Amino acid sequence: MPKVLLLADFAEEYFKKILLGIARYSKEHGPWIFCRMPYYYRDEPGISGVVEWAKEWGADGIVAQLNNNDDRPELKNSGIPLIVPDYKERFKHVPNITGNYYETGKNAANYFLQKGYKNFGFYGYSSFVWSRERGLGFSELLAEKGHQVSFFEGDPDPNHEMWYYKPSALSRWLSNLPKPVAIMACDDNCGQQITEASKVSGIKIPEEIAVIGVDNDQLICTMSDPQLSSISLDAEQGGYEAAAMLDRMMKGEINGYDIVVQPKQIKTRSSTDIYATADKQIANALKHIHQHFTADLPVSEVLQNAALSRRALEIKFKRTTGKSIHQYINQLRIEKFSRLLSETDVPIAQAAYESGFTEIKNIAQQFKKAKGLTPSAFRKKNRNK
Repeated sequence: MPKVLLLADFAEEYFKKILLGIARYSKEHGPWIFCRMPYYYRDEPGISGVVEWAKEWGADGIVAQLNNNDDRPELKNSGIPLIVPDYKERFKHVPNITGNYYETGKNAANYFLQKGYKNFGFYGYSSFVWSRERGLGFSELLAEKGHQVSFFEGDPDPNHEMWYYKPSALSRWLSNLPKPVAIMACDDNCGQQITEASKVSGIKIPEEIAVIGVDNDQLICTMSDPQLSSISLDAEQGGYEAAAMLDRMMKGEINGYDIVVQPKQIKTRSSTDIYATADKQIANALKHIHQHFTADLPVSEVLQNAALSRRALEIKFKRTTGKSIHQYINQLRIEKFSRLLSETDVPIAQAAYESGFTEIKNIAQQFKKAKGLTPSAFRKKNRNK
C-alpha cells in the first residue's frame, strides 16, 4: 500500500481543495496511507530533515509546500518522488502544482468590462508568480481594450497582518483612484484587505469600488463586509491530477510534469453586484434593479427611480449597458439561478422561483441558451466548485 507524506498548511483553503482531490484519487485507485507532517517542518528541520524522516518512514511519495530556496538539484535526486505547489516562483527541479494565473487575470478583466467599468486597479505582490501573472493577464487584456491599470503592492510580511485596519498606503491609494473603479485582488486575503481599508477611508463598496478576489475561500468571502466576489479555481481537480501523476512516478513510469489548476466560475457577491456608470439617472435605475430583480419588477417602477420618460430611459439604458431593461433583469436572474444551482441543494424549481422567474415552464430552455447547459447538467458540473 503506497505511503505518501503530506507537508502542508492544512488551514489554507486552496491547499485543502488540492488535498481533497488527492484523497479522491486515493479512494478510487488506492488506498494510500497518508502522513500529515506539521507545517513547521518546512523551516525546521528543513527539507533535508523532511526527506530523512520520509525515508525512515518508508514513504513512496511526497507532496510538500516548500520554500523556493529548497529548489536544488539534489531535491530531484532524493530517491522519493516529490510534487510541490509553486511558491514565490515555479520550482525548476521537481514537478509543480501551478495555475493558469494569466487566464485568471483575464477572466477578472472581462468580468469588469462587461459591467461597464472604465477605471481599474490591481492589488498584489510582484514577488509571487501567482500574483504577478494574474496582474499581467488582467492588465494586458485591459490594455488591448484601451484601458490602463493602477497597481498597488501590498506587504506580505505576516508580522504586519493588521496594518490595513488603520490609515495606510493602501487606504490612500484607494482614496486617490478615479471612481467608480474595479479592482482585482491577487487573492481573497487581499480582497478583504481592500474592503477593510475602504471602511477606514469611508469608500463605498460596490458603489465606488468593486473588488474581486481569487480562491473563493468561503470563510474569508463571507466574513468580508460586503461579501467578497471571487474567482473559484478547480483546485480539487488539480489535486486529483497531481495524485494520478504521483502514482505513475511512484511506479517508475514517468519523471513528472507540471499540473496546471484552471480558473472556474466567478462567484458574484455584494462586492461587485453593480453596474458601473457615471450617469446618475441610469445608476439609480440600476441600483433599484439590483435590489429588486428577484421580485416582480415592472419597468414603471424602474422609471420612478430614474426620473426619465420610458422612451428616454430605454434609450439611455441600452446605450449604457448594451441591453434592454428586460434583458438586463433576465441576466441578473439567470446569474442568481446559476449560483443557487452550484452552491445549494434547493430543488431546481424553487431555485428558479427564488431567482425571480415566476413562469418556469420554459426556464430550462432559457437557461440552456444562456449557459449552454440545462439547469440539472449545470448543477452536476459545477456543484461546490
